[in-house]
Amino acid sequence: MKMPRPTKNAEQGTAGQGTAIVPDTASPSKTPDAHPLALVPTKTEPRVDSRLLAKQLGIKHPNLFAQVKTHKADFEEFGKVTFQTGALPSGQSEKFATLNEDQAYLLLTYSRNTAKVRALKIKLVKAFSNARRAAAVRQTEYLPSYHAMSDRIHELAQGSPNERFLHMNTAKLVNQVAGIEAGQRPGAPLPKQSVLAVAHMLAAGAIEQATDRHQIHGLVKKALAPLAALAAPQRLQGGAA
Repeated sequence: MKMPRPTKNAEQGTAGQGTAIVPDTASPSKTPDAHPLALVPTKTEPRVDSRLLAKQLGIKHPNLFAQVKTHKADFEEFGKVTFQTGALPSGQSEKFATLNEDQAYLLLTYSRNTAKVRALKIKLVKAFSNARRAAAVRQTEYLPSYHAMSDRIHELAQGSPNERFLHMNTAKLVNQVAGIEAGQRPGAPLPKQSVLAVAHMLAAGAIEQATDRHQIHGLVKKALAPLAALAAPQRLQGGAA
């Protein structure tokens, strides 16, 4: 269930009834942060770290976290709030929350509609919109191409005990093209999901030319070289087009 965007009154903090979060009212920098808001990928949905929200608003995280705890029942109208513990630079521990899209928008209804709040709203809209598009690409392009590549490797492996390494080495080549590390695929931004899908298709086509498993690595590496040059990782940083 998607929550409607905050109304004007809610944005101004009237819903908070005296408990509104008060962000730093200083004007945003003339050179605002161009980097997209980083979301936390999970198995079910992308989330945003409460510490990051506090930083974007220019307030102390304990104050923002207290709002989440105080209004926990309200936030959980839109799903379970996940609480975690992280380490501070001092070595002490700090509790924080990860919020889904609707919960993040709800949090902002407790804030005055300052320039920083408006800027954060824009970042949230863009971040979650990109996450939805990336998830769609993953389902319609990434997974089918991944399975096509994996099936072909399995056919050539012919029961070899080294089949796992064939998959791992091919995955490394694909990851290098997209500029990601192992384990980062599920939360990769839209441009990288698209590159992964194309890389899988190229790899699958290359593997079709192999007559035995020993040719897989060389053929895949050669097939991916043009894409690697075109999709340089620096062009894909942070999901930028």
